[in-house]
Amino acid sequence: MIYAATTRIAEAALRLRAHVGGSAALRQRLAVDALPGPATIWVHGASVGELNSARPVIVALAERMPLQITANSETGRDLAAGWGLPARLAPLDLPGALDRFLGAVRPRLLLTVESEFWPLRSRLLAQRGIAHAMIGARMSERSAATWSKLPRIIGPMLGRISALSAQDQASEARLLRLGLPAAALLPRLDLKLIDPARIAPPPHDAARDATVLAASTHEGEDAPILDAFLRLRADHPGARLILAPRHPDRGEAIAVLAASRSLSLARRSQGADAAPQGGVLLADTLGEMDLWYSAAGICLVGGSLVERGGHTPWEPAAYRCALLHGPHVENFREGFDHLDAHRAAQEISADTLAATLSDLLSRPQRMRAMGDQARAALDGRAGDPGPLIAHLAGLASGGEAPDMKRM
Repeated sequence: MIYAATTRIAEAALRLRAHVGGSAALRQRLAVDALPGPATIWVHGASVGELNSARPVIVALAERMPLQITANSETGRDLAAGWGLPARLAPLDLPGALDRFLGAVRPRLLLTVESEFWPLRSRLLAQRGIAHAMIGARMSERSAATWSKLPRIIGPMLGRISALSAQDQASEARLLRLGLPAAALLPRLDLKLIDPARIAPPPHDAARDATVLAASTHEGEDAPILDAFLRLRADHPGARLILAPRHPDRGEAIAVLAASRSLSLARRSQGADAAPQGGVLLADTLGEMDLWYSAAGICLVGGSLVERGGHTPWEPAAYRCALLHGPHVENFREGFDHLDAHRAAQEISADTLAATLSDLLSRPQRMRAMGDQARAALDGRAGDPGPLIAHLAGLASGGEAPDMKRM
């Protein structure tokens, strides 16, 4: 009651602002602009990352029935519009805005990508008989601790969800503890792995066996990587290093580090396309990581030697790279633990990097086996989105959704 009363007051103030010099974005979020047409499924993702991760599912559903995409950010909205799909900013969790939006779209299903919980949205969906599904749902330990203090809010919202596919086992367990009905639970599907799993990996060959990629490095990592490469060359003079900084504008500083070590350096920004034998290719450009993953048999995942939390291991895994990482992989802890356990990845430090690289280059069959295991782990976790798409389409059609547990 307090939330409902507060939102009514807030909406009145925002509508006044929208009519007196307010932005087009605010009018769209209040649903006081030109309203959208009907759609069978309302798909919502917070922004670019969420929508991009779910694109294979969204596109497949769009081939079956009309969709209306919403996002919380203008960049997310514009991304979906660029796919040729109806897209707009999501209505705020305000009674009038939601009523106008739902009255215009009249969806049969709301599909939320990852996790957003809005009390009024949840209640109005239920009142209108609109099913709610979540895919790639996430619930961090911190968020779960916060929601556990608000059981009368999170419990009813989770209880109204018709179907939910969690991104990982830990999120699934937390959502169940907070009140998600076990009957709503679908098999886990990590949306971010669908596209990597579609990549055709390059074959193993001698050139890849001799090439090391340091991917998406951060400040503080480049110097120890270059030092390790110097030591590696003592045993493997033909080794090559591709160093791809997370932020290419650091290229000049990295070039200075290489010059101070008398390392032969070629720069992608100046047209180079391969590392010289015994030297370094500085990949100081954007949007070309697929080239470097294809060229390297070993990938050191950046952001893990310093406290940056690491980057995804799954993109290099798609290319059958043997994976190395430092201790700081908090952003992808479960994935790295899984890869380490399956001997697809190995934790190193700045001090052990050179010895580990030398060992792998001396035993290319082990390097290749690690890459094969990494790709197998990716394929196993990515899963097949087909049954999930069929289940969601069934919910939206108003008929009986296929039982994914039997698929």
